[in-house]
Amino acid sequence: MGAWMVERGIAVVVEDDDDVRTSLTEVLQQSGFAVHATTSSLDGVEAVREHNPVTVTMDVGLPGFDGIEASRRIRTFSDAYLIIVTGRVEEADALMGFEAGADDYLTKPFRPRELRARIAAMLRRPRSLNAGSAESAPGPRLRSVHQPGQQPSTLPAPAPAPAPAPVTAAGPLPEPQATIVRCDFEHKGLTLHEGSRSVAINGEPVELTRTQFDLLLVLMENGRVVQTKADLVRRLRNEPYNTGSYVSTGEERAVEVHLGNLRKRLGETSRAPRWVETVRGVGYRLAP
Repeated sequence: MGAWMVERGIAVVVEDDDDVRTSLTEVLQQSGFAVHATTSSLDGVEAVREHNPVTVTMDVGLPGFDGIEASRRIRTFSDAYLIIVTGRVEEADALMGFEAGADDYLTKPFRPRELRARIAAMLRRPRSLNAGSAESAPGPRLRSVHQPGQQPSTLPAPAPAPAPAPVTAAGPLPEPQATIVRCDFEHKGLTLHEGSRSVAINGEPVELTRTQFDLLLVLMENGRVVQTKADLVRRLRNEPYNTGSYVSTGEERAVEVHLGNLRKRLGETSRAPRWVETVRGVGYRLAP
């Protein structure tokens, strides 16, 4: 258990029901987390700020402000894996949770095995890195070449020919320092670097949640090849496309919400897509 504890790190439980809080704590401890449990939204936000956890479980109906607002506040400073755990079964509550930055949504009563499986799936997806690591490393800029119906290939962009240095009466002017930009995929000014989990539009950084980044990565990897909602769900689970594993309508609906939020972050709409195109009745792909 000690080795798992070091590997999995810290979890924060925000739950005001004693029995549910105890159950969540036990499941997370059995999964290898050191757990800090709280009973109110304010204490939960502060616990996340203090302990910088890997995982957070959040109830919705809490004393003070609700778990949706608590999730929004947490997302302003933390990239922890965030799971809404609540007795509310209305779809609107789930959608609000995703819009507030939640990665997953689990209704009570939950099965411990299911919670462990969902956490394991999220942990297979890397957390975002601080900007400035791989992004600022020297190296060639990469561009993604997409051909309809084919997997994209990533090729080095050709280096521009050096321009002659300007000359004045005092001699040639010093050449300006070149700015090196790294990205794994580029499409119409939208760039994505997987190592640093960074996205930019015409060089301006775009802040995305973990799930939004993962969805955009899949779309940019595949170019004009349509990805069904089930494909995207399985990729978020870190499963191969061809497993044939069950995908619920709720999971597909969650993908729709996440893609809608991704479009908002990119500043586009489904009616006038610049980057993400909906193929009605099928799925999604990069816009031409």
